[in-house]
Amino acid sequence: MGERTVTRADLAEAVYHEVGLSRSESATLVDSILDEVSRSLNDDGMVKVSSFGTFVVRTKGERVGRNPKTGDEVPILPRRVVVFRPSQVLKERINPHLAETAS
Repeated sequence: MGERTVTRADLAEAVYHEVGLSRSESATLVDSILDEVSRSLNDDGMVKVSSFGTFVVRTKGERVGRNPKTGDEVPILPRRVVVFRPSQVLKERINPHLAETAS
């Protein structure tokens, strides 16, 4: 399985080829979309993209962790994290063999 990371530049290049905008317009569009997703997560705590999935901000409380090298206990401060839940459509695209056996 490929472990290649998709970058903003890759997304902009895909928009350039698929939509036909200029490269700079494609990069601006991708940046605008990602900025809006970030802003919405910060303000509303959730972004749902139909047929793709849902991004949700979850609050994790303070807890005690351990330094794996020394075994010392270290407090981990409370923080907010983003969780992604894929849609059923995305799950079926990633695992088409599972969708065929379920039908």
